[in-house]
Amino acid sequence: MSIWWTLHLRREAASVPLARRLLAGAMETAGVDPETSWEISLALSEACANAVEHGGHATGDEDGSYRVTAHLDGERCRIEVTDTGPGFPEERPEPPGRAVRDEAVPAGGGRARRRPEPRRAEEHAEGGRGLFLIEALADHVRVGNRPGSGAVVAFDKIVKWRDDALLAATA
Repeated sequence: MSIWWTLHLRREAASVPLARRLLAGAMETAGVDPETSWEISLALSEACANAVEHGGHATGDEDGSYRVTAHLDGERCRIEVTDTGPGFPEERPEPPGRAVRDEAVPAGGGRARRRPEPRRAEEHAEGGRGLFLIEALADHVRVGNRPGSGAVVAFDKIVKWRDDALLAATA
C-alpha cells in the first residue's frame, strides 16, 4: 500500500502551513517516525514558501496557483512542488564568488538549468535559506523548470517507520 496525493494551492502564505499539516497528518497516520516526518514537513514548507514568493504569474494562471505532489511508499517519501512562475534563470556565466551546479530536471521534462549552489544567508537576512535547508533535510534534491514556464523543486527522503506503522507493515 502507498499514499499519493496532489494539492493545487493558491500562491498565498496561508497555503504553506496547510500543505505542511496535511502531509504531517498523512505521515503520522501511516506511521512515519516523528523526526523523519518533521524533516520532510520542514523541507516541504520551504519548497512551498519558495513557490509562494517566487512563483509569479508567468503562464497567465489567474489565481497564481502551485501544485504539491507527495508519494509515500515503502522506504521513501517523494515530494514535488511546481509553480507557474518564470522558473529558475537560464544558464549564464558564473557570477564571481558564487558556485553553480548542474541539476537534473525531475520527471515531467523541461530544460536543464543551472542554479546557485545553496549557501548560508547573511546573519540578519530574512530569506535565502530555503534550498539550503531542503538540501540539508532531504536525501536527494532536484530542481528544474517545467516545459513552458514554472519551477520544479523535488526531493526524496528515506523514511524511518514507527514499530506500529500501518504502511510499513504492508510494504
